[in-house]
Order: sequence, then C-alpha cells, then structure tokens
Amino acid sequence: MLQSFLNAWRLPDLRKKLLFTAFIIAVYRLGCYIPVPGVDVKAVQQAFSNSAGGVLDFYNLFTGGGLQRVALFAMGIMPYITASIIMQLLTMVIPKLEALMKEGEAGQKKVNQYTRYFTVILALIEAIGFVFLFDKQYNAFTNVGGLTPERFWLVVFSLTVGTALVMWMGELITQRGIGNGISLMIFASIVSRLPGGLQALFRLNPAYWVLMAVVSVAVIGFVIYITEGQRRIPIQYAKRVVGRKVYGGQSTYLPLRINMAGVIPVIFASSVLLFPVTLMQMTRWSWAVSIAKNIGPNSWWYVLAEVLLIIAFTYFYTAVQFNPIDQADNLKKYGGFIPGIRPGRPTAAYLDRVLTRITLPGSLFLAGIVLLPTVLYKVAHIPFSFGGTSLLIVIGVALDTMKQMESQLLMRHYEGFLK
Repeated sequence: MLQSFLNAWRLPDLRKKLLFTAFIIAVYRLGCYIPVPGVDVKAVQQAFSNSAGGVLDFYNLFTGGGLQRVALFAMGIMPYITASIIMQLLTMVIPKLEALMKEGEAGQKKVNQYTRYFTVILALIEAIGFVFLFDKQYNAFTNVGGLTPERFWLVVFSLTVGTALVMWMGELITQRGIGNGISLMIFASIVSRLPGGLQALFRLNPAYWVLMAVVSVAVIGFVIYITEGQRRIPIQYAKRVVGRKVYGGQSTYLPLRINMAGVIPVIFASSVLLFPVTLMQMTRWSWAVSIAKNIGPNSWWYVLAEVLLIIAFTYFYTAVQFNPIDQADNLKKYGGFIPGIRPGRPTAAYLDRVLTRITLPGSLFLAGIVLLPTVLYKVAHIPFSFGGTSLLIVIGVALDTMKQMESQLLMRHYEGFLK
C-alpha cells in the first residue's frame, strides 16, 4: 500500500510535489515530539534548561528541540551530514572512492550507498553515547527503574531506527518533492524555534524591535548578496570541423562562487571548539571546569578562535570542493581555454590564484555572520535566538528552494515567480 501511495506522487505536478514535501516534513516534525520509551524526559529537559551553550545545544538546534525531548528523531539528520562530510574528505585520500566519483551516476550511487551504511554505523555509536550521557550526567533513568540492558538496547535501537527513517524521508523529498530533502528538514527544525525567539524578543524594550527589524533586513540582504555573488571566468571553445559540421566556437564562463564552501566551515569550527569545552564541563576536575568557563561560547577568546578556524576551514573545504588541476584538464580535453591564458598548467595556476583571492572575502563573510549574534548580545544585550549557522542555512535553503520551484514552473510553460 505504501508503494502504491508513493507511485501516485510520481506525476510531474508542482502542486503534488509541494504537498508531498509538506507531508513528509510534517511527519518528521511529528516524530520530533514522540518520546522514546523508557526515558525520564523531564529530567533531560531540566538539564537542558539549566545548561547554556555546548555541543548538545548546537546539536539540539538542528533537531528542532528533539534531542531535549529524547524523541524518536532526537538525533535528526546530523549522523547523515557527518557521514557525507567524511565521505567527501575520504575521496581525497582513497583512490577507489575518487575513481567511483568520476564514473558518473553509477559511481555516485555506490558512494551514496556507502554513505547510508556509514550513517547507520555513526547513528548507532552516537545513540550509545547519548544513552550513557543521559544516564551519568542527567540521571534520565533513575526514576524509571534504572538503566537495564533491555532498556538500554530499546533506546539505542529506537534512536538508530529514527535516524534511518529521517534519512529515508529526506531522500524521498529529494527524489519526488521540491528541493533537497535533507536541507529542508534542517530548515524546518530551525524555523520551528522562531516563535520562541520572537516571544523572548517581544518581552524586551519596544525600541529593540525596530533595531532587530533593521538588522535582520540588512543581514538577510547581505547574506543573499554574498551567497549569490560569483566571479565569472570567461571560457572560449575552439572550432572543430567534423565532416561538414562545425562544432565549438561558442563563448561561456566558469562561475566561481565567493562562498563556495557554504555553511560547512561554520559547522566544523563550532563542533571542534564546543566538543572539548563540553567534555571539560562534564568532568569533576576543578581546573577543567574553570578552563571551560573561561573559553566558553560567551567569551571573546572563544569568538577569536572560532573566527580563525572558520577562515582556515573555508580554505580547506574550498580546496576539497574545487580542484583547479582537474578543471584545467577538462577544459583542455574539450578544447576550451581562458582568453590570454595557455591551456594546461598555466590555466590551473590562474584558477587557483583567482580562487584563493575570492575565498578570503567569503571566509570573512562567514566569520562576520557568526560574530554578529555575539556582538549584539555583548554590546546591546539583545538575546539573538538564531546564530550565524542558522541564518546561513535558512537563507541558503530558501534561495535554493525558490530556484527549484522557478525551474519547475518554467518547465511547464509558466512565467515563473519573476516576470
């Protein structure tokens, strides 16, 4: 019956795709409110309300509060994101994976299958870690009879299966809905916390409302401008005569985005800094707790280290995403060249030089967006509920989804959103 229901949504109708996407996201959000059996949820929620900052709060943001509720989808899509990033990095050091990526669609399917298996393994490991954390740190099993082996495996199995279901639903949206399913699920999780943030803001002085409205509009416009900004490298293809036909000779361009790394450097930097701080807060050593307080998320030392790590990770991840040597070889293979630049190694050196220059403003842009909420809180004492990572994800996913819907409308001979 489920397969017949899914087959009914294969028709290329934009309305059905939108309804299907909304239905899957609604099911996902519902799963973030269904608690896992055998856990004292109130104890975990009380522990989250008493803590500020840390890797668990960062994790909880991407699950829309599902982690503090110990819900079925408490781990959300984070294991899949981690597995995808690790697989991308492994393609640089494992020749077999690199060869699969270059095989086209068939190779990409195999890599995606490996990513799914790796996601389940990571979800199992993280679920075991969360169970021990809830038991030792939050006493989540004290009032329900203790952590027995049966209860332990029930919670671990529930969290792991929940992650697998979220991954499956995200791929369903990507295949038969609108936009990238994984991104839309994260978008829904972040936006679900918007009413609580607005409620906290409206409790402040009304003058702050106008200030936040101006800042929000300016930030959104700036993020859209930088996200869509690109350096267009002109490409000229040589003419080739095959029989009586002439191929090539057209001019095009190679787009290099200013923010090619997206939001990944921000996630890397936040995870690297928050993880040791959270571990030190969980220990009983006084010196470790003192260091964690001094370099916590609200300190300027933490902000400085995060800015430096974001810049470094932006250059690193951009190098992973774009290989100037491979791009130069592909241009040479198909008869393309950059006017004024010789094909081959000079083209690769030119692309690397341009990419290095435009990556700097992109990394500074990411660092500035992440720094903005801290500055607002430190200077104006305004509790900005959404961090830089949340803003980048929400705006980026919204832009990508609008482009997808625009292309769907144009394919069906409509004028689109913009005439």
